[in-house]
Amino acid sequence: MKVYFDNAATTPLDPEVFEVMKPLMLDMYGNPSSTHAHGREVRTKIEYARRTVAELLNTVPAEIFFTSGGTEADNTAINGMVNAYDVKHIITTSIEHHAVGHTVDKLVELGKVKASYVELDAQGHLNMDHLEELLKNNPNSLVTIMHANNEIGTKNDIEKIGEMATEYGATFHSDTVQTMGHFKHDLKSLNCQFVVGAAHKFHGPKGVGFLRVCNSRKIGRFIEGGGQERNRRGGTENVYGIVGLAKALELAYSHMDEHRSHVQSLKDRMIEKLKANFSDIQFNGDINPESSLYTVLNVSFPPHENNGMLLFSLDINGISASGGSACSSGANTGSHVLNGIKADPNRQGIRFSFSKYSTAEEVDYTVEKLVEILSPVAV
Repeated sequence: MKVYFDNAATTPLDPEVFEVMKPLMLDMYGNPSSTHAHGREVRTKIEYARRTVAELLNTVPAEIFFTSGGTEADNTAINGMVNAYDVKHIITTSIEHHAVGHTVDKLVELGKVKASYVELDAQGHLNMDHLEELLKNNPNSLVTIMHANNEIGTKNDIEKIGEMATEYGATFHSDTVQTMGHFKHDLKSLNCQFVVGAAHKFHGPKGVGFLRVCNSRKIGRFIEGGGQERNRRGGTENVYGIVGLAKALELAYSHMDEHRSHVQSLKDRMIEKLKANFSDIQFNGDINPESSLYTVLNVSFPPHENNGMLLFSLDINGISASGGSACSSGANTGSHVLNGIKADPNRQGIRFSFSKYSTAEEVDYTVEKLVEILSPVAV
């Protein structure tokens, strides 16, 4: 059996998405910046996609800018705010995606900003009192905190964070890559000036994403060049990617409740089967359905001689997952997320991430193979 449990890294392309992309690949090949009929036809497709995304997120098309993916969108939001508004202080966490964390590190290294890190508990939840203290003491800050963690699945209350940021005059950017297409976002009611999406996380194509820039924030050009994306991002648009993104998000919103129910049932099934077969299992991050990603389950297995080869052993058995461990030596930096929540460095962490295409049979097979590999003691 072949099992794909690495959907937090990327998801399979939905066939319906591919079908709407095909005409743009084969027949509608005009440059959308051209004024002739071939170009106008393609321009119409881009603007329809922009309107679709905006309507689904309850915002206006003028706030949606298409990018090459989540990393570019995160970089653009953070660097754009620092450059356009002379931001000198960033409030973030130690467990952000590298698209955010490394961007902040670089700005600190260049002496452009100072950074403060919100305290976290053992599940990766924010200390909201500490966040408020940082906001009080650092006016005109940029808050950059993700909606849900890509490794451990812990979800942040971005509604509350946004309200707090607004109260203290801060700007809020949230990396929403892992929740976009899996949870509904109402941007008119959310006090978050920058949100991010990447199509390949919700069964769209790779190499395309978007950045929502609230009309109250005017940041500079993302990429120098032509006048594309309303003179903000130079370069000929990835037309079939953009059209595919909009279709994928539309499908995700149309079937969100049923997909969430299905995927949550798989996650619950794996949790129960792992508990039944391993006497000393640990789950990294929050596994409460109300405060975690239903698509992600991060597990630390008891110390075992096969821990170091666990991902390889799973791969040999046809199971694709991802993993990491907390730092156990100076030579092994480990997962910055597991380090950030002070996970046990002697345990191998594995992230299983599910999608609408995952099945109960795949969960059962995976647990069965884990039992064989690790030879656990039954409870």
